[in-house]
Amino acid sequence: MLIFLWWAKVSGIFIYFANQSKNIIAKVDVGLQILMKIIIVRKLFIRLHTFLPVTFTLLFSITIQAQVTFSEPIFIANDLENYGMVQDSSPFYIRSFVFPPLPDSFRFQLPEKAVVNASAFYSASDSPNIQKRTLAMTGLHVGLYTGTLLLLNEAWYKNYPRGKFRTFNDWNEWLQVDKVGHAWSAYQLSRASYAGWRWTGMPEKKALWLGGISGFGFQTVVEILDGFSEEWGWSWGDFGANFIGSSLFVGQHLAWKEERISFKFSFHKMTYDDPQLNERSDELYGSSLPERMLKDYNGQTYWLSANLKSFFKQSKLPPWLNVAVGYGATGMFGGTDNIWTDPATGSIIDRANIQRSRQWYLSPDIDFTRIKTNSKWMRSLFYALNAIKLPAPTLMFSKGKVTVHGFYF
Repeated sequence: MLIFLWWAKVSGIFIYFANQSKNIIAKVDVGLQILMKIIIVRKLFIRLHTFLPVTFTLLFSITIQAQVTFSEPIFIANDLENYGMVQDSSPFYIRSFVFPPLPDSFRFQLPEKAVVNASAFYSASDSPNIQKRTLAMTGLHVGLYTGTLLLLNEAWYKNYPRGKFRTFNDWNEWLQVDKVGHAWSAYQLSRASYAGWRWTGMPEKKALWLGGISGFGFQTVVEILDGFSEEWGWSWGDFGANFIGSSLFVGQHLAWKEERISFKFSFHKMTYDDPQLNERSDELYGSSLPERMLKDYNGQTYWLSANLKSFFKQSKLPPWLNVAVGYGATGMFGGTDNIWTDPATGSIIDRANIQRSRQWYLSPDIDFTRIKTNSKWMRSLFYALNAIKLPAPTLMFSKGKVTVHGFYF
């Protein structure tokens, strides 16, 4: 109940200041659009051709997964609380990691910043259990990757012919929302993979690097499939976005030993008063909710959600309170323009009158992983939920105007 009271208070303050400052910050969007145009991201992506061949990346990923050897994991006591592994300060129970729990019998005193050897968590007789978990996690990775690729084939590739491997430049398409989506996917795949390898008992850094490579490697495989499709092709922009997404996750853990900035996603299904636009959306993105979530960039918003308490350690702010900055776009009924061919009549439909526009957002948010709970299932649920942006009062900056949404998702 305390969390909800805090949330209501934060939302009320947010809406108040939004209304008071609306006229002042209306010009921010103009500056953001200018900044977007002068960023030299294109040059960065073009230079990515100097990276090692993709095949080496994939072989490196497979080799690491196949040759992982275990040394005793080392945990820092202060970090345990960040991962939800402890309840309180000393003395405390080591309850669980993200997945199944450790025995309650592991109860002991720890001084601040104490280093705990793996033997405190696993005895010598637990080694076979670690190996079993590793084999299970390896099988889970292979199974999920294979299943996901099959689903992508059904949703994306099966209706288009395949040919020789080719590349193409799609940087100007979809106002770069698709690129942000690639980064988010790589981030979340790396995050999920990391959590899985840590559950096996793998040391922190080894799990971190393996998780990062797993997420990036999977996205690279998808890009290779694009390369053999006549409809798309290998995109260096997508490849670069994948690299940035996995690097954002790995880099935070290397720098801060925690995830201070969460990469989140939200979606709302778009409907239009114009039947022609609804028909075009069904043709282009599909009619079902899963298809729209995957393909309709008009309804997608991506967020960088910063945890305030982790940056201001001495403050009295709630540990779960975040501030999120989001990006999305609207008015897109084609990759680069709103002109298409009617599949029934073959006539050209020109809807250039519909403005394609970027949208920037500012909103309060919740870091679910920082809500304390003794339930291992709730910790697992909160970890998964942290990939999604919570509906909340939101400022939207677009077309030189500021709009206040009571709740935006």
